[in-house]
Amino acid sequence: MKISVIIATHDRARALAHLLHSLSAQVVPGEHEILIADNGTPNPSPLPADVNTAGHIHDPAPGKCRVQNRAILRARGGIIVLLDDDLAVAPGYLGAVERFFRDHPEFAAMKGKVQPAQDPKKVAGDRWAYMDLPIVDHGPQVCEVPGVLGANMAFRAAVFAQLGLFDERLGPGACGHEEDTEMSLRMRAAGMRIGYCPDALVYHEVDPARADRARFIRIARERGRCRMIHGRHGHAEVLMGVALAGLRLAIARALRAGGERLAREDRRFATALGMLDGLRSQRGPNRPLCHEVGARRG
Repeated sequence: MKISVIIATHDRARALAHLLHSLSAQVVPGEHEILIADNGTPNPSPLPADVNTAGHIHDPAPGKCRVQNRAILRARGGIIVLLDDDLAVAPGYLGAVERFFRDHPEFAAMKGKVQPAQDPKKVAGDRWAYMDLPIVDHGPQVCEVPGVLGANMAFRAAVFAQLGLFDERLGPGACGHEEDTEMSLRMRAAGMRIGYCPDALVYHEVDPARADRARFIRIARERGRCRMIHGRHGHAEVLMGVALAGLRLAIARALRAGGERLAREDRRFATALGMLDGLRSQRGPNRPLCHEVGARRG
């Protein structure tokens, strides 16, 4: 088995079916397999009858990383692809992944290209900058990058054998985010390299409901809290980050900066405040941080 594709899903039957149909035409029996890592719903998500999968792992408790890790342990491929459920893969996606790992033995993991399925500006108007879409485009050439992105990433199976699985304290259904960042940091600490593959292209669904500033800031603040779980950040560093981010946001507002700039500074400041939240939690009562943010998705 060359490639195992693991799709993490939570209560998105329509989107999951769309992704599976975009992927299934590329699957070659005996070379590729699809595994569904389904969590956080009382019953398994329905799957299209015309799509063959090698396994459907369902856990009613929330936790993307936990069920994704179970799928990784079942995977038979030498390359393990991990996709979110609100995507569609471009034609030739699996072939691009295979070529990347064949032609670039120096890379242990792959960050794929992510483009919006529709023009966010047309879908959301002036609010589009607050959609927080995980768009990835590092240009037309393969290059080294510092980390993977959870929506579209792939690993040699040996990475998990050597470093272990994803940190189950992180990710959707737990503390919300940063599981891909933590794995990237672990890989780099072990001397492993990560490459960007422009031909491993997926299209991300553009949902106008995501164009919400309050949601955007909540997610950024959660990311900051997650960083305090897997990283070491001192009191002075966190306070300085809050002060600098607050100053940048104030300047952007004073200059009446455009929507993209304001969204970036809003995110920077909210992330810094989330790190401060995490610092306070560490200094306060002995309660796991993920209990405070973990059940929210999307």
